[in-house]
Amino acid sequence: MLWDLGSVLMFMVTSLVIIGITLLIAKLFRRDNPTEEKLTSYECGEDPVGNPWVQFNIRFYVVALIFLIFEVEIVFLYPWATVFKEMGFFTFVEMMIFVGILLVGYAYVWVKGDLNWVLPKPKYTADFDYSNVPRFKKPDAEKARKLQAVE
Repeated sequence: MLWDLGSVLMFMVTSLVIIGITLLIAKLFRRDNPTEEKLTSYECGEDPVGNPWVQFNIRFYVVALIFLIFEVEIVFLYPWATVFKEMGFFTFVEMMIFVGILLVGYAYVWVKGDLNWVLPKPKYTADFDYSNVPRFKKPDAEKARKLQAVE
């Protein structure tokens, strides 16, 4: 048992040594002449314009994650389709339950509005009167004195 772990350790050490030797050889033989053009970020052949720390709308990432989740789950349909005739009715029922769960998830995402590219206008805008919103109201002076007295 211990000898098996020793061989795993030797494999890991050997791998790290080979990686280190490869990186060292590459550093010794490569040319090192950085220029301003080489140090700029690469954007598909276009010159970078503006600040690179632009904040993207989180909706792009949410839609991408939803796509990946459903895409990966749909991949499970292909093996099922190839053996459907051999497996019988029970496999059909199992897959319909699976597809039903996917459809419930899809309906949830749709109702939640995560698939909409255009967002509705926010309720609170710059010209909104925030004095009627409870969390933005300034506390009364009398209540503030009572709170300070209690503390």
